Amino acid sequence: MNYHNISILDAPSSPFSHVVEAGELVCLAGQVAADGPAGRPALGNIAAETRAVMEQIKQTLAARGLGFGAVIRVDIHLVDLDDMRVVDPIYAEYFAPGRFPARTCVEVRRLFANSRIEVTVLARRAPAA
Repeated sequence: MNYHNISILDAPSSPFSHVVEAGELVCLAGQVAADGPAGRPALGNIAAETRAVMEQIKQTLAARGLGFGAVIRVDIHLVDLDDMRVVDPIYAEYFAPGRFPARTCVEVRRLFANSRIEVTVLARRAPAA
């Protein structure tokens, strides 16, 4: 397994890795807007936070030669489940129409740095030929 921290995000202040690669699987730790400098101004605005998080995920996948088409599972944590009506259309922009990964979306009491959304991703590389 390969464990990575990525340059677009701040170094973790807790004992975890931003990305773990295990064979064909690429697991991205939960992303919040506060993880990256560009996302900090977005805090408190669910649409801006969602876009910042999805862009961080896009960059993290791209650094590994992957895109959203490789994503097989997503977990979304929201401070307010009613925010799904704002999150869903933004989230959907990042995937090919009708090609969505398995997903769980739950409401939580609190997220890191008073974020309103956290997204965790599991992607799969195409098997080597």
